Amino acid sequence: MTNSYTPDGQLQPRLDYVMCCSPAGAHRMAYWEWGDPHNARVLLCVHGLTRTGRDFDRLAQRLAKHYRVVCPDVVGRGKSDWLINAAGYVVPQYVADMLTLIARLNPSQLDWVGTSMGGLIGMGMAGTLAVSALLRPPRGESGLRADQTLVLGKVVLNDIGPKLSFSGLSRIAEYVGEPMNFDTFEHAVNYVRSVSSGFGTHDQKGWEELTRYVFNQQGDQWAKHYDLRIAEPFADQSEEKVQASEAMLWAAYESIASPILVVRGEESDLLTAEVADEMLARNHNARLHKVPHVGHAPTFRSDDQIDPVEAFLLGSQTS
Repeated sequence: MTNSYTPDGQLQPRLDYVMCCSPAGAHRMAYWEWGDPHNARVLLCVHGLTRTGRDFDRLAQRLAKHYRVVCPDVVGRGKSDWLINAAGYVVPQYVADMLTLIARLNPSQLDWVGTSMGGLIGMGMAGTLAVSALLRPPRGESGLRADQTLVLGKVVLNDIGPKLSFSGLSRIAEYVGEPMNFDTFEHAVNYVRSVSSGFGTHDQKGWEELTRYVFNQQGDQWAKHYDLRIAEPFADQSEEKVQASEAMLWAAYESIASPILVVRGEESDLLTAEVADEMLARNHNARLHKVPHVGHAPTFRSDDQIDPVEAFLLGSQTS
C-alpha cells in the first residue's frame, strides 16, 4: 500500500491501527504512515498532550524519501480509542503502546521525534530500554540475537526536558479538560490560536491546519477531538509530584547513548534556558537548537524549523 496524493500534488499518509493493551482491556491506537512501508529505517514522531500525529505532516512529507515515517495518535486522541480507565493516560501506558507499535513495524533503525509529551514518552522509552538491557541475561542465555534487540537511534526532543516548569504545566492544565464546542470551524480555529500562542506566527491557513485534526465536527458543532479525561492524571500533578518524577526522567535522559537534538522555543515557558543548558551538560550526546520568536512549542511547519531537524537526522551538522 502506497501513499496517495491530493489534487495539488501533496503527499498524503496511510492510516492504520494496532491493537494495544492496558490493565482495563484492549484498545486500538491509530497511526499515520508515510513513505515506503517496506523501509526498515523508521522515524517515529510523537505529538504533544492534546495534539495528533497529523502535527508532523510537513516534516513527514520532507523525510518520507528517507524513512518510513510513522506518526501515531496517542491513545485518547484523534483516531485512536479512548481508555476505559482514565488513570491510564500516563507515560508508562504510552510507552507500552509504542513498544507494541514498534513490534509491528520491526525497524532495523528507529529514530524518534517527540514534541512535549512525545518527548517525555521518548525519554520513558529510553529508560525502559536501559533497564531491560541491565536485566537481560548474559549473551547466549537470552535466546535473542544481538540484532533482535531494540536500540533507540537519534532522538529529537522538541521543547521538553527532564525538568519541567510547573508554571508552564499549570498554564496547560487550565484548558486541557475544559469542554469546548463551537458552531463554526472558524470559531474553533480562533480558540486554538488563543490557547496556542506559543506556537509562534502562522497565517490563517496554518492555524486552520493546526485545528483540523484536534477539533472534530459532531453534527452542527465542532468539539475537541480527544478524551477530556486526559486532564485527570495531568491535573493531579502537584509541584511535589513533578519534582519527584524528575530523578527518573534525568536517569532516562542520561541513558540515551545516541545523538540528541534538543529543540527549544526561545520564549518557552515549559523548557527553560537553564534546563536546556543542563541537558547539554548531563548528556554529551546532546546539542541544542533554539527557535526564535516561538514559545511552547515549535510546530515544524516551516523550512527554517524543519531544516535543522532534517540535517540532524540525516547526519549533517546543525547550528
